[in-house]
Amino acid sequence: MNVPRDASEPCPTCGTEYDSVSLHDAGLMVNLLDNERYRRVCFDPVAGDDGEPLVAFYHHTHEQVDAGG
Repeated sequence: MNVPRDASEPCPTCGTEYDSVSLHDAGLMVNLLDNERYRRVCFDPVAGDDGEPLVAFYHHTHEQVDAGG
């Protein structure tokens, strides 16, 4: 898991606290139907240190989503 130094608090997409952030620069697949740890993942397009396009995934636990929406 890569947590950026400048990760915002709270999640920039939904405004809820998050557990972790990961950055992705290639293909992705998301399936949270049977995920014991995370209930929701929000996506936010960002630029890497060298300007390359990335997508930040903000991982929300079940408790965070139930408490904050």
